[in-house]
Amino acid sequence: MTMFFSRFFQSSRTALLGLALSLAVLPAAQARQAVNPKAAPDAFMMAVAGNMLDAVKADPKALQGDTSHITALVREYALPYVDMNKTTRLAAGRYWRQATPAQQQALVDAFMGTLIRTYSGAFTKVTPDTSMALLPFRGDDATGDAVVRTTVSQSNSSPINVDYRLEQTDAGWKVYDLAVEGIWLIQNYRNQFSQEIARSGIDGLIQALNAKNGG
Repeated sequence: MTMFFSRFFQSSRTALLGLALSLAVLPAAQARQAVNPKAAPDAFMMAVAGNMLDAVKADPKALQGDTSHITALVREYALPYVDMNKTTRLAAGRYWRQATPAQQQALVDAFMGTLIRTYSGAFTKVTPDTSMALLPFRGDDATGDAVVRTTVSQSNSSPINVDYRLEQTDAGWKVYDLAVEGIWLIQNYRNQFSQEIARSGIDGLIQALNAKNGG
């Protein structure tokens, strides 16, 4: 774990990332926002992140850090709108092309487990007053790549900036990277992946990730 992520989890300001991430079912009385992947990128992102945040608030075990509940939330509310293949490919850099298809899939699965484990602690920071707000959209979604900027706030702490990088696909917008206070996830992991692959190869990286994930 890098020093950045260590500091990140020690701060109550990181409530949303029990967001990202890249995810119990909402109570019947709590309506889920409709998610339209072909809507404007900021509207799409707020629906996805809002549903995720509401789901976390509604699941006491997720708030306590129960990994099985967190994984269920991620799979239901986030993964349908995240391109984990692209996230992993960019994090692996030039080494991705050296991996076999089986190794690529194993790396995607291991990295997803790492991200869930890494951000699990943030779920315990979510409170009933945790909220998100959009910052003005300054991109051009016609380019097919957009950054949606948000702030996360709750009482007794300063807002933090959380940005999402999206790509437009045939199925609509997909999230493939996020940044907390300007530090992008892919860039952070690229250095770690490169160092581990240089030491022990693609299989070594996969094994190291799975070992830390408890697999």
